[in-house]
Amino acid sequence: MRPEDLRVNLRPRSSWEAMELGTALLRRHAAAVWRPWLLVMAASFVLANGVAWALGVPWLGLLLCWWLKPALERVPLYVLSRAVFGQVPGTAATLRAQPRFAPGTLPAFLLWRRWGPARSLLMPVDLLEGSAGAQRVTRRHVVAGPAYAQASLLTLVSLAFELALALACVALVVLFVPPDLLPASARALGQALDWPPPGWLYLAINVVTWTAALVVGPFYVAAGFGTYLNRRTGSEAWDVELAFRRLRRRLLSRGVPLLLAICVALPFAVRAGEPGPAPHGHEQHHASDTDALRAEDSADPAPTLPQVFGEPLQDPAGFRRATTEAYRDPLLDRERIRLRWRPRNPAEPAPEAGLPAWLASLGGYVALIAEFGLWLLLGLVVLVLLVTAPRWLPWLRMHLPRAGRRARPASIEVDALPPPDPLPADIPSAVRRLWAAGQARAALALLYRASVEAMAARAQVELAPGATEAQCLRAAAALAPEAGRTLFTRTVRTWQYAAYAGRVPDDHALEALLDEATACWGWRR
Repeated sequence: MRPEDLRVNLRPRSSWEAMELGTALLRRHAAAVWRPWLLVMAASFVLANGVAWALGVPWLGLLLCWWLKPALERVPLYVLSRAVFGQVPGTAATLRAQPRFAPGTLPAFLLWRRWGPARSLLMPVDLLEGSAGAQRVTRRHVVAGPAYAQASLLTLVSLAFELALALACVALVVLFVPPDLLPASARALGQALDWPPPGWLYLAINVVTWTAALVVGPFYVAAGFGTYLNRRTGSEAWDVELAFRRLRRRLLSRGVPLLLAICVALPFAVRAGEPGPAPHGHEQHHASDTDALRAEDSADPAPTLPQVFGEPLQDPAGFRRATTEAYRDPLLDRERIRLRWRPRNPAEPAPEAGLPAWLASLGGYVALIAEFGLWLLLGLVVLVLLVTAPRWLPWLRMHLPRAGRRARPASIEVDALPPPDPLPADIPSAVRRLWAAGQARAALALLYRASVEAMAARAQVELAPGATEAQCLRAAAALAPEAGRTLFTRTVRTWQYAAYAGRVPDDHALEALLDEATACWGWRR
C-alpha cells in the first residue's frame, strides 16, 4: 500500500469512526461492490442447496451457506481495497481475480480461523499484505492491538442484524395473512412442523438467512476494512508522513522567496546595530555626572527619627504614671475572673462494654485475612494490567492528553533554488539525450516543465513561480480532455512517481508519452 495514493482523509480516528469510514467507502462504491457480490452469493446459494438436495440432506444447504461466508466476503474486500486507491474494478475483473486473490489463506479461514471474532479486521492482513509464517502472526498482533475488542463487538452486532432481518422477513410474511385466517394458519403451520420438518421449511429458512447475510455482509466487511486502515494509519503514522509531504511542498513553493528576502536584508540589519561615533563633549558630561553621583553617595544622610517621632521625652516619670493609669482601665485589663460550679463528688464514668474475647480474636483474624486479601487482589490486578498492557497501553497513549510534553520544533533548512534554465528549442531531442545518458529524473523533469508551459499557454493561465503539481492540475481543468488535459494529467503522474517514489517508466512508455506530447503540444521534432 502507498499512503499517498489513498483517496480517504487520513487522521487519527477511534475504532467506531473507522467503521463509519468503511461504511462510507461502501456507499461511495456501492454499485461496484453489490454487482459481483449478488452474483457470487446467488451462485453459492444455488450450488450449496443443490448439493444438499442431491444428497437428501436439506439442512446441509444452510450449514454450507453459513460456512462459506469467509470465502465469499473476499469479493467486497477486493473491490474496497482497490477502490480506496482510486482503481475501482469492474464486475468481470473482480470475478476473474478471485482465484488469484490470496488463495493460500482460504483453508485457514474455512477451518481454525472460521471462529475468530475479529475476522473482519484480520482478514485484510492475510489477504492484502501477503506476509507468511511468523511475520504474518506478528502483523496480526500489531494490527489487532487495541481494536480487537471493537472488531469482536462488530461481529456480534452483525450477527444481531442478520437475526433481526431474518425475523423481519418472517414477520413480513405474517403481515400478509388476513387476521381472520391467522389462527387457522397458525394451527396448520404447527401441524406441518413435525419432525423431521418438511423440505420446503428448510428451503424457506435458507432463503431468509441467506437474504439477511446478503444485506449485512458488505457492511461487515467494509467496517472491518475501515478499522484496518485506521490501525495501519496509527501504527505506521501514514497521516504524519502525508503531512510532512504537504509541508515539504508548501515550503518549497513559499519558503524560498522569504529566505532570499532575509538573506538580502541581513547585512542592513547588522549595519544598523553597530554603535556610531559619540558627539563632541559627551564624554566630559558623562564624567561630571558620575562624579556628582559619587559625591551624593558619600555624604552623610540627615537624621530622620526626630522628624517622625518628635523630640525625646523630657519627663520619664510622668510617662510611667500615665502608663499605669491606662492599664487600670477595665477595658484594657488583661485579667478576667470567672466562676463555675462543680460537684464535690463527681460520678465516675461507667466502663464501656467490651467485646467477648472470642469475638475480638475472630475480628482480628478477619482483619488479617482482609488485609492480606486486599494486597493479593492488588497484586492480581497489577499482574493482569501488565499482561494486557500491549492491548490497552497504545489506546491510552493515543487518547490521553499529553499536557506535560512539549513538542520541540523541528529545525527546517530550506536551500535556495537557482532559477530554472530556459527550455531548449527541440524538447523531444533534449529529453531523449538525457534519457540515453542515464539521467531519467532530469529527462522527466524537462518533459514536465515543458508540458506545464505548453498547458499554461493553451489554457491562457498564468501560474505562480514554484506552482505545485496540484495547482498545475487545477489549472489544466480548463482544457478539454482531447485538448491535452488527459495527456497532461498522465505526464504529471509520471513525474510524481519518479520524483517521490523513484518509479521511472520503461523506454517504450517514455517514447509513447513523448510522441503523444509532441503531437499534442506542437513541439518541433
